[in-house]
Amino acid sequence: MEATNRDPELWRLAKARAKFKSHLFIYIGVNILLWAIWLLTDSDGGWSVNRNQFNIPWPIWPTVFWGFGVLMNGIRVYSSFGGQLSEREYERLVRQREGR
Repeated sequence: MEATNRDPELWRLAKARAKFKSHLFIYIGVNILLWAIWLLTDSDGGWSVNRNQFNIPWPIWPTVFWGFGVLMNGIRVYSSFGGQLSEREYERLVRQREGR
């Protein structure tokens, strides 16, 4: 059942936040799985130093880079930063169209 008198901007924001939360839970679940696989299959049982060489666990790469994407998405969705930029750009385009 859809409400006919909902604010389109608030509805867009609510959908974006729901999508972000879904993405965040998927990120957490997949990363827990990746780290568990690494811990269970690594012959050294985790972090190790062999002959002055530090082995970096492979799950660090998807955790860091995917996490950066999730962080940026969260900042965009939950801050007013993106909305202010959109509003300013819209106002600029309106003034440009009107010839001001």
